[in-house]
Formats: sequence, structure tokens, C-alpha cells
Amino acid sequence: MAKIRPSQGSPYARIMGVGGYRPTRVVPNEVILETIDSSDEWIRSRSGIATRHWASDEETVAMMSIEASGKAIADAGITPEQIGGVIVSTVSHFKQTPAIATEIADRIGAGRPAAFDISAGCAGFGYGLTLAKGMVVEGSAEYVLVIGVERLSDLTDLEDRATAFLFGDGAGAVVVGPSQEPLIGPTVWGSEGDKSNTIMQTVPWDDYRDKKVEKFPALTQEGQAVFRWAVFEMAKIAQQALDAAGITSADLDVFIPHQANMRIIDSMVKTLKLPEHVTVARDVETTGNTSAASIPLAMERLLATGQAKSGDTALVIGFGAGLVYAATVVTLP
Repeated sequence: MAKIRPSQGSPYARIMGVGGYRPTRVVPNEVILETIDSSDEWIRSRSGIATRHWASDEETVAMMSIEASGKAIADAGITPEQIGGVIVSTVSHFKQTPAIATEIADRIGAGRPAAFDISAGCAGFGYGLTLAKGMVVEGSAEYVLVIGVERLSDLTDLEDRATAFLFGDGAGAVVVGPSQEPLIGPTVWGSEGDKSNTIMQTVPWDDYRDKKVEKFPALTQEGQAVFRWAVFEMAKIAQQALDAAGITSADLDVFIPHQANMRIIDSMVKTLKLPEHVTVARDVETTGNTSAASIPLAMERLLATGQAKSGDTALVIGFGAGLVYAATVVTLP
């Protein structure tokens, strides 16, 4: 039997740079109230959201991704030609094939990297980060670009009182590269498919195509069920990620959960008993729920505003449709 030569990668991986893009249009709650029977006070009390960004026709999934990627690559101090892998997490690229990652790779000048899309909802950034880490350590790519991008305004039913106010658009990206020390911890990830109907697309695409329904597919969710699951079950997953990294909450500098809902974030902080010194990302107030983009967008804002700094230890956790989740501890770039 022939012996296969082992892979020659880096001992470890790290996040080297981060970038984000928010559409120029800022949409306050007052705009949402034009189509649903609610109030600004109700929306803020239920979600913590005051404004969100909605993309224009020109701000496509590709365009937003390219803008965020350019910032992340510059922040990492490398050139696009050095990118060996492009991973895009999105549920709002409406072409089944080819993957939008291939177009993005070409347009940023990355050459001929491995490029593919993943669909893991609001946990997509964590899934992509884990895959990128594996590629760097395995040696199939030295630098991997991970993008979370959504145009959820395309999938929002503005007449659905339960979800019309939740979603926003945007793109976040990070560059993952080699490291001589472990700066991305073990990932705790998984799925609970028996709960898949709690967050889902209202109807399949072919129902709309075949005119079985007249309304364009949108996102819907069972709010209370999702809330309970996120607060209680995801706090356990977050604790498992801390345990896997060999640290405690006292060792954390930053907590960056998926920006789903301010009440969920605050409840997780309480359940995890995070110390007061831990900076908590609350980007949801002005960005809304951007699914796979929410963690890198929140990470970029914390670093840009000085609320977090390079070298800080951060716990990141994403959770959403599937139901899927992914949590890990990282060192910020």
C-alpha cells in the first residue's frame, strides 16, 4: 500500500483582518410602521432595534461582499492574490448555481482559489470560520477569506408583524491565516433538525414559480420558541465553547453573539454570568438582524470604535435556521 504524504499546513490559524459593509440607506422603525400595526416603543422593547440598513439595487450580495472583503484583506496586510480560499455564507443569493463565491473571488483579483457558498443561516459565519481554520491548518490554503452576507430585505414580508422589523442587509468578512499559537479555539457546533420549522422560508421557490402562491417567499419564525431555545440552549453551547478553549468567562474581554435580538443578547449575558468588564456587542440596535453577516459586522464595529482592541479574547456564537449553531473563542485581529 502506497503511503500518502501528510498535509503541510500551519500549526494553528488566526483571524488576521476584518471588514464590513453596511448599505447607505438607514431605515428607522417609522418606515416599518407604515405596513404593520405596531409602535416604535413595541419594536424597541421586543427587539432593541431602532434602525436597520436596506440595500439599494446597486448594493448586491456581490457588491457588498467585495467592499467588505477589500477592507478585511487590507486589514490583514496581504494582497488578494494570496487568497487561497473564499467561503461565502448567505441565504439571499438567489442563483442556485454558480456559487457567488466564485464571482467574488474573480472580482477581488484572488486568482484561482477554492470558492464555495454555504447555507447555515445565522450560524454561517461560525461554520465558515471553522472550515477556513481547517484549510489553513491542513495546508490547502495559506489565507482564506470568510464572508457573511445577506440582503434579507429581499426576503422580508413587510406585512408580517412578527418579523417585518427584524431584518437588515450587509456584509462582513475576515481573513484567516497561519499562526504559531492557537488563536481560534475548538468549535462547538451542531444542529437540531427537529426544530427546523421554527425559522423557515414561507414557501419553496417552485411553489412561487408554479403559481401555487402569489406572494414571494419570505422568512418567518416562531418568535417565542426561538427566544427560549436561544437563551437557554445557546448559553449552554457558549459555555461548552469556553470549556473547549480551556478558559472561563473571567478570561473573556469581548462577547460577540449573533445579533438576533437585544433581549436574547441580554438574557445570554445574564445566563452566562459574564463579568462586568466583558464588552458585549449590541450592534443589533442600529443594524438589525443580518444573519450570517451579523458577527463580523459587530466585530468590525467594536474594533473601529475602540470598544474592543487587537489581541482581545472574544467568545463568538451564531445560531439560527436549521436550527443550527456554532460557537468558538477567538483572538481579535
